[in-house]
Amino acid sequence: MDALGSTLTATYAHPRPTPTNFLPAISTVASSYRDRFPHYNLTHTLSLPWRPSTYYKVASNLPTLGPYCTRSQKVCESTMLPFVSNRTTLFTRYTPDDWYRSNLTNYHESNTSRHNSERLRVDTSRLIQDKYQQTRKTQAGSTQNLGERVNDIGFWKSEINHELDAMIGDTNELTDVKKKLERALMETEAPLQVARECLFHREKRMGIDLVHDEVEAELLTEVDIILCCQERMKLHLDKAIAQLAANRASQHELEKDLSDKQAAYRIDDKCHNLRNTSDGVSYFRGVERVDATVSVPESWAKFTDDNILRSQSERAASAKLRDDIQNLLVVTANEMWNQFNKVNVSFTNRIAETADAKNKIQVHLAKTLQEIFQTEMTIESIKKAIKDKSAFLKVAQTRLDERTRRPNIELCRDMAQLRLVNEVYEVDDTIQTLQQRLREAEDTLQSLVHTKATLEHDLAVKANSLYIDQEKCMSMRKTFPNTLRLVGFC
Repeated sequence: MDALGSTLTATYAHPRPTPTNFLPAISTVASSYRDRFPHYNLTHTLSLPWRPSTYYKVASNLPTLGPYCTRSQKVCESTMLPFVSNRTTLFTRYTPDDWYRSNLTNYHESNTSRHNSERLRVDTSRLIQDKYQQTRKTQAGSTQNLGERVNDIGFWKSEINHELDAMIGDTNELTDVKKKLERALMETEAPLQVARECLFHREKRMGIDLVHDEVEAELLTEVDIILCCQERMKLHLDKAIAQLAANRASQHELEKDLSDKQAAYRIDDKCHNLRNTSDGVSYFRGVERVDATVSVPESWAKFTDDNILRSQSERAASAKLRDDIQNLLVVTANEMWNQFNKVNVSFTNRIAETADAKNKIQVHLAKTLQEIFQTEMTIESIKKAIKDKSAFLKVAQTRLDERTRRPNIELCRDMAQLRLVNEVYEVDDTIQTLQQRLREAEDTLQSLVHTKATLEHDLAVKANSLYIDQEKCMSMRKTFPNTLRLVGFC
């Protein structure tokens, strides 16, 4: 017998070799005598209902009896005539050697069966112990694997929880920055409206003051800057909305993965704590043939790692976008404030220029009015002078007319005549000169009146421009939002 604990190949596990048939089959014997004894039912007579099915051997119909069979006997038997035997002679067809051989075979088979049975008992006991230890070891290994799996799930749960908290915090911060950006974008509407109102009011300037001056250029620049700032704010606002959507999608994946991990953790922890004596342990036939798995440990870990990496990537993009928005708010606020100050400086300079021009116009208008008065006085004096010279001309012409009535030789061109003629020419020339000067004075007076009208109109234009720039535009520009409102803090 082999030592206990060694693995043996049991003899009962192999088919036993077919022993040599020493006895003829009864069916063969019966068939050989069926024709010779038709009246005798040999098959029914020879049937043995108590005969066992195991280890039953039948003798051959032609047994070989080596020591007791000679060539002469075989020749004699072949030449003997057939005879009819009685029942006793029919069943005595074995030799003593067959009988001994049959007994030896039975003894050998008995020893073999007992030996196989003994080995079977010993191997079975050893197999039971080995399988028990192997089953316990297998169960302990499965329990250890479940414990390691629970630890792995717990590790990834903590990683997902940490990343999920960070993602929620970044999403909330980006939401706050987005709200600040929306407030800042709303605050730019007022400065834009003010700049456009200023341009609209300045279109109501009159005459020469309707000029494309520095103020108008700066106002147009301010409108362009505010519109450009609004476009950049809207672009970053769209990016913030898209980033928030990406953050929420990543957060949803993390939450879904965390929910699955929690469910798996509960299940595997329950499986890890199950024992042979636990409640709820039962048979589930065929469950080992059901393979519902969809991943392997590598793909399982990679799935969660990819979710965490995606979340980290989205958080990095979110942080960069927050910084970009903060910088944009500061830059746009500075740009709008700088341009606002430039426009105000231009307005101040233009108002000062307009006020100075208005003052100068008023001075010139006063001088023009004074000159008009003087010119009118001069015209009156010229008219009086012309009127006075008319009397002298009348006297001289009257004298000449009277002297034309002198008779005959008295019509002498004497010195008196010559002097009177010269006097008439001289007085007439003086009157012509005075009349020419009167016309020039009247023309000058008309020019002064026209200048006066021009100055008065220009003065009204300047007053209107001052009212528009100083009263309307500058009063509206006092409502420009401060820096804190432009960056979205208020």
